[in-house]
Amino acid sequence: MTQATFSGKLLLMDMSESRKERFQRLATKRVTRILNDIRLLGNLSNRSSYDYSDDEIQKIFTAIESASKHAKSKFTYIKRVKFQL
Repeated sequence: MTQATFSGKLLLMDMSESRKERFQRLATKRVTRILNDIRLLGNLSNRSSYDYSDDEIQKIFTAIESASKHAKSKFTYIKRVKFQL
């Protein structure tokens, strides 16, 4: 185990964990959290408990879709073309 400090918190890192294993562990945790938050967002659709406009809903889902596309684009490799004269 190796110790590291992040934002004032002491973290213990398992150096035997491969990059693939670390990706899978973190991706699973983060996607699970995102899916739960989306489920909770859906709970706001209850009109007997909440009042909202179509415009507000459109803004919410536009923001979510934009953030999702931005995150997905980070996983896409784009070959950079060198400029030549």
